[in-house]
Amino acid sequence: MSRWRTVRPARLPSWAPVLGPALFAMGDALLVNGLKPGLPLWTSLLAAVVLPLRRRLPVTVFLLTLPGMYFSFVWLAPMFALYTVASRRTDRRLLAGAGLLMAAAQFLPYPVTSLALNRRQTGVDLLDAVVVATTPIAFGLLVRTRGELAGRLEELTRSRAREDRLLADRVLATERARLAREMHDVVAHQVSLISLQAGAVQISTEDGRAREGARTIRELSVRTLDELRHMVGILRAAGADTEELTPQPRLSDLPRLVELSALDVTFEDGCDPAVERPEAVERAAFRTVQEALTNVRKHAPGAKVRVRVTQDASGLDVEVRNGPADAAVPAPGLPGGGHGLVGLRERAQSLGGTLRAHATDDGGFVVRARLPYGQR
Repeated sequence: MSRWRTVRPARLPSWAPVLGPALFAMGDALLVNGLKPGLPLWTSLLAAVVLPLRRRLPVTVFLLTLPGMYFSFVWLAPMFALYTVASRRTDRRLLAGAGLLMAAAQFLPYPVTSLALNRRQTGVDLLDAVVVATTPIAFGLLVRTRGELAGRLEELTRSRAREDRLLADRVLATERARLAREMHDVVAHQVSLISLQAGAVQISTEDGRAREGARTIRELSVRTLDELRHMVGILRAAGADTEELTPQPRLSDLPRLVELSALDVTFEDGCDPAVERPEAVERAAFRTVQEALTNVRKHAPGAKVRVRVTQDASGLDVEVRNGPADAAVPAPGLPGGGHGLVGLRERAQSLGGTLRAHATDDGGFVVRARLPYGQR
């Protein structure tokens, strides 16, 4: 163990700030007047006795201490009282008046008729009276200003803490919404592919064990998508997304996406690979195509799909159009929570663009997105 220990300053008892000044003032009265009864002693003791009430009645206590200063020239009680007035009252006229009264009680002798106007001595006495009156006022104003600054600093600290909590909540809500969208875009797409492939194996295979395994895989995929839908709903309820935080696939990944979609897709790529585009715009275009293909597998199995991505000087245009479902192809029965198109629309709007989705006259469906380059 260390030989040195931190010595903490001892805390004063609660009664010390109340009774301490009164005890000092009483000692001052006895030192100045002795034990000889008379008006000077009584007024001095009165000034000491009323000091414990100075916090409740600062002005009244100050006025009661002035006779002791005038009749017997005690200093401590009036100075304590005037300090309390300065630290607890904000009226400048009151402080000026209290200071003048104390300076007059200090300057004028008792009785007043004994006042001798000597130029040199009068100047010294007047300066002494001004110093005695202004010193407690200066200390009182200093303590009050310090308390006000401490209060403002505490209020600023609380306000900053509230702002930090709000910012943290906002960041958390944003991250939850982003996570919800990414979970829907990535996981739902992959799981729906698994379910579709398992359904195809279940229909085409003649092996009973393989058919049973494919059926189990498909049921688990459907259950996973259903649970994911509930989780996405919970996360989306926590807040709205305003900014992408994690890098995602680009336009160059679209051919691979189309190849793995297990759909009859015609892909028309009208984009120049040499042109540099904002990452957020390319990511939004990829997610738009991905979600549209997922919806085709859910709602229009066997339909023919055309994916077209074009560009101009100001942005990208993405169109995914599918025809009516093929009645000969069984529907996969995948669950949907309705969050896909909502998330795509939020992506487009966050970039300053638009997304429209509607049914076509031939029984199909079309999704069109305009993604400008302006916001990154």
